[in-house]
Order: sequence, then C-alpha cells, then structure tokens
Amino acid sequence: MQTIITADGSHTLFVPELNEHYHSVNGAVQESRHVYIESGFNQCKKENISVLEIGFGTGLNALLTCLEAEKKNIFTTYTSLEKYPLSPEITTTLNYSSINQTLFQQIHAAPWSERTILSSFFSLQKIETDICAYSFPGDFDVVFYDAFAPDKQPEVWSQKIFDNIFTGLNTGGILTTYCAKGEIRRILERSGFFVERIPGPPGKREMLRGQKLL
Repeated sequence: MQTIITADGSHTLFVPELNEHYHSVNGAVQESRHVYIESGFNQCKKENISVLEIGFGTGLNALLTCLEAEKKNIFTTYTSLEKYPLSPEITTTLNYSSINQTLFQQIHAAPWSERTILSSFFSLQKIETDICAYSFPGDFDVVFYDAFAPDKQPEVWSQKIFDNIFTGLNTGGILTTYCAKGEIRRILERSGFFVERIPGPPGKREMLRGQKLL
C-alpha cells in the first residue's frame, strides 16, 4: 500500500496488487465531494437522511458527509461496509485530518459493528463484511457506491447486489457512483433504477446516478 498525493493536494492510496487507486489521482477530495456529496447527498431533500456507503476505505466520504450534515443541520444515519479495513498505521498518515483532525480521528476510532454518535447530526456504523454476503436491511435514502472498479473487482458489481440495493432504497432514493461503464448503467436499469449520465469529477467526463422513482 502506497500513499500518493493527488492533483488537489490530498492523499489517496495505491494498491499494487490491484494496480488501483482508492481515489482519482486528479484530486481525491474533489472527487469525493463531486461524486458523493454534491451529486448524491445534496440531491436528497429530506430532513433526515439514511446513507449506505459501499467501501468505507479511507473514511473520506464519511468525513465529508458528516461535515455537510452539520453545515445543513440534516440528521444523517450513515452505514458503511468494508471487507478490508485499513490499519491505523495507514490512516494516520493521510492528510484528510487537515480538513478536520478531531472528526477524522473519531471516525477511525469508532468501533466496528456499533453505531456511534459523532455529532448532533451524524451517527456512524462501520460494518466489516463482504457485500456479496450482506443482507440489506432496507430504508436507505442515498447509496454511495465506492467499490474498486468493475475490472478490478467484478464480483461487487453484480446484478444481484444492485437488485438488493434497489429493494433496500426508499422511494426517491439515490445511488451515485464514479463509474460510468455502459454495462453498469444497464445493470442499474435492469434493477429498476432511472439512470442518468452526469458530468464527472475533474479528469473524468461522466459518472452515473440512479434513482428509485417508484
């Protein structure tokens, strides 16, 4: 695992075994804000929002969502799935703490499998699990699909998983992902999503957003 500085000055991690980065090298924080906060979380107009994240990774999406929830006074219940949690030796080297050091430390110190209240507007539950074996409890409003790319981990981009996610979303619920592949768009549509190709973050022309209309 290697720490890389991306174009906006924020860190990402490179996994040599997969030849894959955790975030865009064109800007890790820019990508997370564009794909998951602006195109996902901020598109949900409810006063109380339940978020499911696929791929906790570095904790960056959770950090930015918590800050956005506090900024807008939106009560947010955040659940994140991760098969391979990062060690403290890795997470403590990341410069996301410059965004909010105390909160970033709290996010990583939160025990796995337990729901932890991190602020008046944000609670976090990190679950160490394989998404392929996860039973979706339902009642989510927004899904951040932030797994490694389909050509790196095709098993986590299956029709069954997106069918289960669609079932677990509330009506009007949103799924957002950096991925723009045509096959993933077709999988989402077969699951029942209304799918849009929307502008991607810096360095990426497009991304996908799906919505459960009925």
